[in-house]
Amino acid sequence: MPKRRIGLIANRSHQDDPQSALVQLLTGSQAAITYLNIEFVVVGRTLDAIHKHGLDTLCPAIERFPYGREGGLMKLVSRVVDEDPLRAVDAVIYLIDPVDPSSVFPEAVALKRQCVIHQKPFLATLASAQEWLELQACLLGKTSNPALDARFQLEREGIALIAHDALKPAMLTLAEKHFAVLDRFACRYATGTTGGLLNQTASRLKATELPAWVHPYRSGPLGGDAQLAELVLERKIRRILFLEDPHVARQHEADIQLLERAARTVTDFALVISEVSEADRYLQALSLRSASA
Repeated sequence: MPKRRIGLIANRSHQDDPQSALVQLLTGSQAAITYLNIEFVVVGRTLDAIHKHGLDTLCPAIERFPYGREGGLMKLVSRVVDEDPLRAVDAVIYLIDPVDPSSVFPEAVALKRQCVIHQKPFLATLASAQEWLELQACLLGKTSNPALDARFQLEREGIALIAHDALKPAMLTLAEKHFAVLDRFACRYATGTTGGLLNQTASRLKATELPAWVHPYRSGPLGGDAQLAELVLERKIRRILFLEDPHVARQHEADIQLLERAARTVTDFALVISEVSEADRYLQALSLRSASA
């Protein structure tokens, strides 16, 4: 199997403790990492932490980047957009501490934006990294990890479906294509207009009036993102499909960041997917994996 190159960085609070998110990721996902033949591109201090915890054998293929203060994160942004397959990264795992100021530095913001533009997964929580590795391995035929079964019992789970204006048609297309798996969730939530459109789609697909297939909250600019953030913090929403348009200025940027920050606050529980093609692949893999949970 060809190597997959994954950028890896963790904020300090996710590195140092023996039970940190970085340690949990590498130990808990060891089988998937090996199966997927992953080569990590690791930024400075994160690699120091891997050595400190004796985890070198769990990720033997490593390219070291400089410390963040020496431009390591900037170099990682460049590798996201690199056209050379031997240099480019296929995805980025950035375990973000929501109170670490470095996570809002320009290079950190650019890293996520370029991942969205170039259709590469940006995995900012422990839960998102664990789940992505599990789903990729399952798609390629690996036996599922029974330790993760509980999170794939969708009948007990909530999901948020949000899309910026230019991407609302894409969200409706995804909902129709993957209606069967989305319909299995115990609860579906959305902000304003997107929720109304999804309810119309569901009613058409089921040939019956279903006004509450999605529970619609306020629109994003009027506080809907904040309402959903509360549900994330209460662990009622694990998965957030937030289709972002990275090419337009957004007056309610703070609200968007609030929802992502909520997911990062419960890093072991919640995840955000921000790009259309990745959301498509994700829902396909989720359907497959949840069938065995």
